[in-house]
Amino acid sequence: MFTIDAHLDLSMNALEWNRDLTRPVSEINAREVGLKDKPDRGNAVVSLPELRKGNIGLVVATQIARYVAPDNSLPGWHSPAQAWAQTQGQLAWFQAMVDQGEMSQIRNLDELNKHLALWEIEDDNSVKPVGFILSLEGADSIIDVSYLEKAYEYGLRALGPAHYGPGRYAHGTDASAPLSQNGKELLRKMDELGIILDATHLCDQAFWEALDLYQGPVWASHNNCRALVDHNRQFSDEMIKALIERGAVIGGAMDAWMLSPGWERGKTTPQERNVTLNTVLDHLDHICQVAGNANHIGIGSDLDGAFGKEQAPYDLESIKDLDKVPDLLRIRGYSDQDVAKVMHGNWLNFLKKAWA
Repeated sequence: MFTIDAHLDLSMNALEWNRDLTRPVSEINAREVGLKDKPDRGNAVVSLPELRKGNIGLVVATQIARYVAPDNSLPGWHSPAQAWAQTQGQLAWFQAMVDQGEMSQIRNLDELNKHLALWEIEDDNSVKPVGFILSLEGADSIIDVSYLEKAYEYGLRALGPAHYGPGRYAHGTDASAPLSQNGKELLRKMDELGIILDATHLCDQAFWEALDLYQGPVWASHNNCRALVDHNRQFSDEMIKALIERGAVIGGAMDAWMLSPGWERGKTTPQERNVTLNTVLDHLDHICQVAGNANHIGIGSDLDGAFGKEQAPYDLESIKDLDKVPDLLRIRGYSDQDVAKVMHGNWLNFLKKAWA
């Protein structure tokens, strides 16, 4: 079944992890044997060939570069200009993938429809370009709001103002503050340009302010439920209801710490906590119970988002195994129509409305 994954950090893996994503996952991992500079070395689960094997023909792919103030212990860049430059390197990688026929950038409804038509042809997926919609995770690299217009020109179509910690425009996970004045200006400019607001990672205060201020299309590319795993990174039922009222789609994230309370990175294992793809579906199912339907959920895996097999559902060897999800949903009683909504239909309906 054709699948859309609404959150992958492909360019970060290509540049910061130095992974050639045109190669099989097994080859990527073989080159990382003995490396210790990243916690997930040798545990990659994402590459372009694996996406094609899983019939994952369209992804929302991120640029990401955090600015860190002198008192911020998180990894990141020491000036917004450096962060901007990092995102431009990531953009250059995407452009190289387009030039090589590995990927295809999707910026509007016409390009979306042409790409879907290509993937609907019953022939060899292994030679088809993987479509990508460009998103920015955390707005710190936007030097000032005028740079948002530059980003829109090169194809940025979604933006999450916050990531982890304090941000220049909005605070995110494990931080708390109202939107800054610059953050409010950013949202107004996003509204004007038609850039989708990604509510993922916004702290609670910024989340509610953003929904009040921003009037355009909202989604949450990779988020789970606070009712199941109590952490500020997750959405409360009230937040989920507010997103549903805005017509949002919420993508189920597959980072195991978001699926198992009290997870200790580098110590806890998915096997000992029994974290499987079904654990992700518990969160998606909870959203369906809040909504009363299956119209607001999708896949937003965040796989290889600074973690790999060591911190992913243990019944997933590579991202190709997302093709197990339809049968797991059917076992839970989801109709074929609702399964199609989860795998691609809800994201497509959202995009067609946003880009109409």
